[in-house]
Formats: sequence, C-alpha cells, structure tokens
Amino acid sequence: MSQDQTRLGIMLMVAATFVFAMQDGISRHLAGEYNVLMVVMIRYWFFAAFVMAVAARKAGGLRQAAATSQPWLQTFRAVLLVAEICVAIWGFTILGLVESHAAFASYPLMVAALSGPVLGERVGWRRWVAIGVGFVGVLIILEPGYGVFKPAAAIPLLSALMFALYGLLTRYAARKDKSATSFFWTGTVGMLAMTAVGIWTWEPMTGPDWIWMAALCLTGATGHYLLIRCYEVAEASAVQPFAYLQLPFGAVIGVFVFAETIRTNVLIGAGLIVAAGLFTLWRERQAR
Repeated sequence: MSQDQTRLGIMLMVAATFVFAMQDGISRHLAGEYNVLMVVMIRYWFFAAFVMAVAARKAGGLRQAAATSQPWLQTFRAVLLVAEICVAIWGFTILGLVESHAAFASYPLMVAALSGPVLGERVGWRRWVAIGVGFVGVLIILEPGYGVFKPAAAIPLLSALMFALYGLLTRYAARKDKSATSFFWTGTVGMLAMTAVGIWTWEPMTGPDWIWMAALCLTGATGHYLLIRCYEVAEASAVQPFAYLQLPFGAVIGVFVFAETIRTNVLIGAGLIVAAGLFTLWRERQAR
C-alpha cells in the first residue's frame, strides 16, 4: 500500500465523516418536524436505489450481489442497522448533536469488548484498560451522580451498542460473503423493513422540507460512496482513526446551526473516549 494511496484514503475518510455529520444535522431538523420512522423510510428508499444501482454495474449484477448462504444473518444485520439509525436520530431530537455524538463515539470500545464473545477474538489486558478508560469518559458525560439521571441520556449509548453489534455481525458475515453482498442486503432489506413500519406514519411535507429530504438522501449516498472508495484504496486500520472527526464536525453543526452548548464534562468525557478508542485501534493493528 503506497503512501499516496493511504493519503487519498485518509482524505476520503475525512470527507465521508464531514458528509455524515451534515446528514445527521439534516436528520435532526427533519425528525424535529416529522415522524422519525417516515424520515428514515424515505431516506432508505433512495439508499436502496443507490445500492441496487451499484450492484447492477458490477459483474453478475443484482443476482450475484444478492447471493448468500446466510440470509438470516444478513437480514438481521440489515434490520439492526435501520433500527439503530432510528434510535440515533431520535436521540438527536432529544439530546442534540453534541451530546449524542460524544456518547456514540464509544462504539469502537464496545466493538473491542464484544469481539471476544461474538467473534472469538482475543482481547488483551491493555485493550481492556482502554475500554475501561473510555467508559469512565461515558460516565463523565452522563454525570450520573449529579441530580436525577435522565433516561434519555442512555439513547446514544443504546445506538452505539446496536451499531457495534452491527459492525461485529458484518465482520462475521464477511467470513462467507463479499462486502458487496452485505452492502446489497443492508440497503434492500433495510428499505423493506422501514417501509413496513414507516408507511403508517406518513404525513405531508412542506416544499422546503422536501428539499432538505433530497439533501438527506444525497448526503447518505455520497457518504457511503466515499466510504466504499476509502476502503478500496487504503487499509482500514490506517484510515479508521479519522472516523472520529465526525464528533467535532457534528459538534460544530450542533453549536452553530442548532445553538447547542458544549459542556465541560462532555468535552472531557469525549476526549477520554476518543483517546481510548484510538489506543484500541492501535493495539488491534499491532496484534495483526
């Protein structure tokens, strides 16, 4: 892997995290006006069309992309991801982007903690220490000792847990299926699942909000395309640390667009989580 390819991969990852942060901001706006299920359903209609267009251009077409020996695993992955997206967007409307992103940043630590029981991977004591430090950061963000603990504060943690499990199941599915197959099932099954529950929440949208919805669909497709290209040109271990940039990007949008504030405890807690997450990524790379 050349330095130029790694540099390009990093640039693509930075661009993807920026686009995904914009997507989160648009999602927060739309979910504040309309039912979350409807917003995610329309987004998945476009996403499924994008997934099928990508699959159709490759050798073997849609039939090859859909071929799998583990349909129940692929179905569960897809439904889990779409449910996680609904939970995450719901969290944006209740807690805002800053605190939601700060707590959600703990998902790589959850991946490390669960990789043993789910994938049978060995997690050394150094990574367990890093996981512990990261969850101290989560406690600092949640402030459970001050006043009454808000149940809503657990929403981004639930989202992070669901996304971590989705990531682990994706790695498990990769033992038999290609990434193109998992991508195809993620989009198509996710669309069917969201339509089944979201169609009942349909409500009329204003003209300007249809423009925002179009922007949401475009940012979703663009972000996934950038991510696919990123992993095509560079090793995941080299670019993954830059995925944390979604946290400051999201915070900037939260502060300047939605007038959110960054509390000191959130800043300290997020710093601990990111530092611990970067250490676990480094240890995983060393182990490989």
